Amino acid sequence: MPQPKLDPLLVASRVFQLEQEGLAQVASRLNGDFSKAIELLDNCRGKIIVTGLGKSGIAGRKIAATFASTGAPALFMHSAEAIHGDMGVASLGDVAIALSYSGETAEVNALIPRLKLIGIPVIAITGHLESTMAKHSDCVLNVAVPSYTFPYGLIPTASFAATVAIGDSLALALMVRRGVSENDFALLHPGGLLGRKLLVKVRDLMHSGENLPVVNPDTTMRAVLVEMTRKRLGTACVVDGSNKLIGIITDGDLRRVLERADDPFILTAVDVMSKSPGWILPDSLAATALHQMERRRITALAVLDASRSLVGIIHMHDILTLETNR
Repeated sequence: MPQPKLDPLLVASRVFQLEQEGLAQVASRLNGDFSKAIELLDNCRGKIIVTGLGKSGIAGRKIAATFASTGAPALFMHSAEAIHGDMGVASLGDVAIALSYSGETAEVNALIPRLKLIGIPVIAITGHLESTMAKHSDCVLNVAVPSYTFPYGLIPTASFAATVAIGDSLALALMVRRGVSENDFALLHPGGLLGRKLLVKVRDLMHSGENLPVVNPDTTMRAVLVEMTRKRLGTACVVDGSNKLIGIITDGDLRRVLERADDPFILTAVDVMSKSPGWILPDSLAATALHQMERRRITALAVLDASRSLVGIIHMHDILTLETNR
């Protein structure tokens, strides 16, 4: 008898629900074994070798790539090929991460005694703490999820997401522990927007001099509007007589004053400006500026020098267009 067809949207919603539930449970179980895994990885003086088969192998490739992208030398070793000669890539000083949700994948388990014979500690990522793999590993990270597969018990969904998430967590926790900086990270990503925005500094992108929209506290709103229109940044910086930033006016501020004021043009800049403007130093990385803008939900930052005098303004658009200008 044919199976009734399921509503695709209901299926999609259920997949998201199961993955969210699984990730929440895995996160709630993070404990001393995770800390031990970070210790093993931090003490690694060779490579991080990630191994697995099937969907676990696909997750393993992603995890190895994440480690490598954060400055930790890592590679993926196919378990079946490893037991037929590819174990030559493993050597003393390495750390292995073995993936198998069941913990009973024969090819993966066949590798563990050989790895330990070389002197390589093994971190197991599995959904079964009593499995063969778990019992013979140095530490075990539990990725058990409420529902392993959906909808027909065929395709790992929640378990795959949990495995990738625990791998990402290890890589990023190790990166922070080792003090990898934004500049270090940029050197590993020289191509495209990621590398460019991390290497470029605010002073390289900021608008300054004649291109900088500046008004005084007593500037009329009509003059403010003219300045903002002429400089085309949707923002005007308000400075005092010593060129110190005291406020900022944005397109949003203009819209709000037009909505509430009977005659907005009798107002001055000090009446309309935001008195806690975001700002950044010129030698800061463009990535830092972008992060601050996203966190504050704004599109521009004033640029101040060490004496807090206004020297420029940087717009989100300037950073996001780096890719098209390379």
